[in-house]
Amino acid sequence: MTGPDLPQPDELFDIDVWEHRWPSGTEKAELMYGILIFSGQFDERDVEIARRAYPGRQVVLNSGGGIEIHPASDIPPESLW
Repeated sequence: MTGPDLPQPDELFDIDVWEHRWPSGTEKAELMYGILIFSGQFDERDVEIARRAYPGRQVVLNSGGGIEIHPASDIPPESLW
């Protein structure tokens, strides 16, 4: 895991959270073959945040630490990474 957890709803954000958590910790965003790819050093906590931001879509944490947003499907998505 990289970086701190998100602050509680009644707490302020700090620079460590801003630099590490999705989406503000994104180094680069791309659209490839209709799939959103957010480059950064993310973990499962960020995947859960992205799932709430993109309901119904499949969110993948790729081997490079980036997050990919795939369309809904009965077949598990394969990372483009």
